[in-house]
Amino acid sequence: MFEKWTENWILKLVSLAFAVVLWFFVIGERNLEVSYIVPLEYQGLSKDLIIANEVPSSVSVRIAGPRALLMHHTAGDVSIAVDLKELPAGVTSFKRLEESLNIPTGLKVTRISPSYVDVKLEHIREKSVPVRVVLSGKPVEGYKVTKTRVEPEQIAVFGAGSELKAVSEVVTESIDLTGVQESFSQTAPIDYVGNYTYLEKQKTVEVEVLLAPDPDFPAAKEPKTETQGGASEK
Repeated sequence: MFEKWTENWILKLVSLAFAVVLWFFVIGERNLEVSYIVPLEYQGLSKDLIIANEVPSSVSVRIAGPRALLMHHTAGDVSIAVDLKELPAGVTSFKRLEESLNIPTGLKVTRISPSYVDVKLEHIREKSVPVRVVLSGKPVEGYKVTKTRVEPEQIAVFGAGSELKAVSEVVTESIDLTGVQESFSQTAPIDYVGNYTYLEKQKTVEVEVLLAPDPDFPAAKEPKTETQGGASEK
């Protein structure tokens, strides 16, 4: 029995290897469908323009093709470039995004969502607005804030003109007065986050907070009398 199994062992080994290769070939040719989240890369935007609407940062894509190709294809190999070069201000619709997908020949896009993207471009404008100092907490009893000064008094905001229309001021991060009883100065960051507007260079200001005794505080109103020895009477 053993001799029958060992007869022509080379031929049998070759046949087995051929069967394995054929099996891998058949499996490799079988089609699969895989889903990817593909980033959208907005390229070539002019320096004097800004995207002034909400645009997707990625799309969902389903790709079908031979297993052998898909096995060597990862999500990091896929991207879509949206070319904004030389586009004028206004709304431009980019349709059939799958045509910009960089995938190997032999693979096919079966689904993409969203399938298009609208990009609104506006010229970058500048607007100077006043800075408002924000205070929190209370100073020591008997003291009050008499005045605040800020330098610079105004800051330039840049971005889409449609949003700048609604920007009337910027504010500082809150300055805590808890336990304070004398005037002080400090650097304060500007607390500003716009959708399509931004601060370019000036992002902090110098704030001076002036404090003084509160004349309306009860202790300040108590009358004082002196005895002949110079001590105050209770």
